[in-house]
Amino acid sequence: MSDTTTFDYVIIGAGSAGCVLANRLSRDPRNAVCLLEAGGKDNWIWFHIPVGYLFAIGNPRADWMFKTEAEAGLNGRVLNYPRGKVLGGCSAINAMIYMRGQREDYDNWRQMGLTGWGWDDVRPIFRQHLDHYLGAGEHHGTGGEWRVEAPRVRWEILDSFIEAAAEAGIPRVSDFNTGSNEGISYFHVNQKNGRRWSSARGFLKPALSRPNLKVETHAHATRILFEGRRAIGVEILQNGSLRRILARKEVVLSAGAIASPQLLQLSGIGNGALLQEHGIDVVHHLPGVGENLQDHLQLRPIYKVSGVRTLNEEYRSLVRKGQMALEYALFRRGPLTMAPSQLGAFTRSSPDYATPNLQFHIQPLSLDKFGEDPHPFPAFTASVCNLRPTSRGSVRIRSGTAGDLPSIRPNYLSTQEDQQVAVDALRLVRRIVAMPALQKYRPEEYKPGAQLTTDAELLNGARDIGTTIFHPVGTARMGIDSDPMAVTDERLRVRGIEGLRVIDASIMPTITSGNTNSPTLMIADKGAAMILEDQAQASRPALRSA
Repeated sequence: MSDTTTFDYVIIGAGSAGCVLANRLSRDPRNAVCLLEAGGKDNWIWFHIPVGYLFAIGNPRADWMFKTEAEAGLNGRVLNYPRGKVLGGCSAINAMIYMRGQREDYDNWRQMGLTGWGWDDVRPIFRQHLDHYLGAGEHHGTGGEWRVEAPRVRWEILDSFIEAAAEAGIPRVSDFNTGSNEGISYFHVNQKNGRRWSSARGFLKPALSRPNLKVETHAHATRILFEGRRAIGVEILQNGSLRRILARKEVVLSAGAIASPQLLQLSGIGNGALLQEHGIDVVHHLPGVGENLQDHLQLRPIYKVSGVRTLNEEYRSLVRKGQMALEYALFRRGPLTMAPSQLGAFTRSSPDYATPNLQFHIQPLSLDKFGEDPHPFPAFTASVCNLRPTSRGSVRIRSGTAGDLPSIRPNYLSTQEDQQVAVDALRLVRRIVAMPALQKYRPEEYKPGAQLTTDAELLNGARDIGTTIFHPVGTARMGIDSDPMAVTDERLRVRGIEGLRVIDASIMPTITSGNTNSPTLMIADKGAAMILEDQAQASRPALRSA
């Protein structure tokens, strides 16, 4: 080892959760905090211009370039599985959509026995770190680190989709983040003055001047270090050298739903048989590590249109590109401020569901996949995803080498319920598009294809067009003592291990009903408070008996 340094807290991963943790734990100048990021700094222009996700996803500078295994539920296709590789993590390359989910998501966690995780428990945490353009009120706060604004561009085709959805029975709403998200509206976005507002910009940058916070980039964690069953630090590979970063109090793993279970397994925590298969000494047999992977599978129906402007044709015009760049430079407005999806809707695939189980992401563009150019014809995309899938997948190491990417198997559409929801979702898209408000544009179904009519044909079409919407969670899930597959307890401590917590999207027992980035920030804020509460409790002198 070239050197060893010691801190009170070592945070592995400076993504959405890690930046919040670094901010909160370093507030107390008595806490020495080290934040480790395997990626680099967010000093690339496309991390800050909102439309930069087009250039960041699929770029090894910004993306870990994970891939799934061949998915049987998607007709054997292998999907790209983007994850942020930079300070701010996925919040530096994601859709910038501010979404909490539904009240019932969190109340269900509480009903699982996870005390302190109900809606009334977590809503104040969402509110306290907000700086919302709507101002302070029952649901939103101001003055916090997490900026939320209205979108800065509108499209006629999207306004017409709102009208069509209303004609189909989906009500107009103004705010998806009140506990119920049913309805249709433009998304609120994590931007400030037309620039992306990542977790690094909101939470980490204000804390960088603190002398008790050390941030290390290009620091790839290779394994967590233990004395017996207590975590004492982490080994990292940085600039070709191995280093040891030790923790006097706790190691906090916040590398995300893919990398967190991978590092636990590499460190000897996980299914003992899997670890032994790859020559890893078992520190603690914890079979739930890497299991319970959940993700929102988006189906991306595409409709050709005429007589209305879409981004497809504007993207191919050099003149219009120049105009868009000028509009952004001068006014911070226009298409360069666009999130990948501008318009959202939440509704039910059938009356059997008590709350909306579908989310739409409607876009005034179409393309085969992110990272590729839009199609050469005017079109819009009406992506729709199953909010509460019953399919479960896994993340498992392929070897004992830290640099080898893990095996990712989401197992999409592996249950009959998910298959039925997919078919019903595609039928609902067709019903909305057939409404009078959109007929003036003569929509023509390009994908999956109007020739598909039976349930079997539509299911096969869903398998052909389905793809990740980048919301993996659940691979180190919280659970009660009697749950044999629980990885963490309700205070996010790794079961059977001292001095180690997981605090990121992987601890969700079930996926939230919407975009998962802001729930991850809530988890980090709540997790940091737990750490500090436990620290304070441990430092109190024991009461002497009389």
